[in-house]
Amino acid sequence: MSFNTQLCVSKMEPDLSGFNIDAPRWDQFTFLGRVKHFFNITDPRTVLVPERELDWAKMMVEKSRMGAVPPGTQVEQLLYAKKLYDSAFHPDTGEKMNVIGRMSFQVPGGMIITGFMLQFYRTMPAIIFWQWVNQSFNALVNYTNRNAASPTSGRQMALAYVTATTTAVTTAVSMNMLTKKAPPLVARWVPFAAVAAANCVNIPMMRQQELIHGISVKDKNHNEMGHSRRAAAIGITQVVISRITMAAPGMILLPIVMERLEKLRFMQKVKVLHAPLQVMLCGCFLIFMVPVACGLFPQICELPVSYLEQELQDTIKAKYGEHVPSVYFNKGL
Repeated sequence: MSFNTQLCVSKMEPDLSGFNIDAPRWDQFTFLGRVKHFFNITDPRTVLVPERELDWAKMMVEKSRMGAVPPGTQVEQLLYAKKLYDSAFHPDTGEKMNVIGRMSFQVPGGMIITGFMLQFYRTMPAIIFWQWVNQSFNALVNYTNRNAASPTSGRQMALAYVTATTTAVTTAVSMNMLTKKAPPLVARWVPFAAVAAANCVNIPMMRQQELIHGISVKDKNHNEMGHSRRAAAIGITQVVISRITMAAPGMILLPIVMERLEKLRFMQKVKVLHAPLQVMLCGCFLIFMVPVACGLFPQICELPVSYLEQELQDTIKAKYGEHVPSVYFNKGL
């Protein structure tokens, strides 16, 4: 091979020796960096990617980690593979997540369910049905995005599902009865109150094993330090806040918009289009709010050792001294 040919090949093939596929593209210590990250991996278009391509993405990520990237691979290909991998595979287990439970399905799934909850809020059967559908969807999402280091039994999942669904339906029905004489707009906000109340029950119940036995905490080199109930409580609280924030703008502002639109003469003539319109507008809110809400808190949380349970503090200090000032854990989504 001539010198010119070698030079040409070296220009064509990028040097990937220093490329770390697990290093985030954006600074995860800043809110904007986290939002950009979640805009990337919650892209609803990834839901349509065929299984064959997802398997290719996993293979490329694993080969990149081993330093065995196929010759001729471009950085853009690795970044795309990582996007698909992060959107479809669980960060703890590396297993492919079910499509409906992925965060990238939050926009198409959430917009349909939320739109119908906001449209059909007047009759008791509709309230009960759509709250049940929403909590079934939420239970699947919560299970899919749990911290997989803490296994949950089928009995615990069933209990969490029944409790959250009962809470949502009870809240919605009770508030619907209390607001019968209130202004129409107040009644439109009942679904959000039910969703917020159910999230405060559904997520902790679905992840109760973490609250009982603790969540796995590690040092900065990914060595497990033990399990902490305090870390679990912090992580689950942050997830609850994120989920309520995700739903809030659409479920609070959209009723105000629809209340005004439905008074217009042309809107009264096309009542059949009210539900599709609400679904579409919910999608517009969620396409921004899903990454914004997911980015409120870092997915990998840092916690000072001094905040852990005393027995875990003693264990870490006895083994590592003062060399481990903080621990890290995956709070889930």
